[in-house]
Amino acid sequence: MIYLGTSGFSYDDWTGPFYPSGMPKKDRLRYYAQEFNACEINSTYYAIPGIKTVESMAEKVPDGFLFSVKANQQMTHERSGDADVFRAFQAALEPMIEQGKLGCVLAQFPYSFHLNSGNRTYLEGFRDLLKDLPVVVEFRNARWLNEDVFAWMRDHDMGFCCVDEPQLHNLLPPVAVATSNIAYVRFHGRNKEKWWHHEQAYERYDYTYAREELEEWLPKTKELQEKAGTVFLFANNHWRGQAIDTIRQLRMMLD
Repeated sequence: MIYLGTSGFSYDDWTGPFYPSGMPKKDRLRYYAQEFNACEINSTYYAIPGIKTVESMAEKVPDGFLFSVKANQQMTHERSGDADVFRAFQAALEPMIEQGKLGCVLAQFPYSFHLNSGNRTYLEGFRDLLKDLPVVVEFRNARWLNEDVFAWMRDHDMGFCCVDEPQLHNLLPPVAVATSNIAYVRFHGRNKEKWWHHEQAYERYDYTYAREELEEWLPKTKELQEKAGTVFLFANNHWRGQAIDTIRQLRMMLD
């Protein structure tokens, strides 16, 4: 099964390019779910949501729709290892879990998260604290890219997040690797100029993919599907709705 969606859905600058003018924010997810079968929730990185909020989100999408939920920053960037934070995060997701609409937890670690024994130990603890929840890990530092790491991730049932991003020093190349029964790809765009140097965070993801750039992922997606069974493809080039066009193109190509 292939799930296609965008990284986030509630952007004001999507009004016009995607959402009808005047649409209330509370109706955006229901409208989004009429076209796509998955969504990556990034707001959970900044704050652990209340159960009522998550319950409302789950109720607005149909059966068969899956969410990927980004781990909170205390879990991936501050890395205190506080078990209470992990418990609170997992408890907040219960409505999605109960309705069968949680696809996985996405743990995105920063570029400064280097490959070393201490960080590997932290990731093993991260995996254990989330118990039975499916976990996908996104590294931003290419030093994690080696067969030993992939084998270790398979042993600990952690999915590897493939990325399409600018080819800059020590960033990840666009490899297709599956280390669990979930394969995962994030399309960040290829905006080299703004990746490290930008005033606003959105500038990094201001990029429109050319058709031939997305076509590079067709054989890779097939390979991932054969290895994992479930594939998530999420577009993160969200500025002014460019992610919508990215996923629509990919969906047509895959069809």
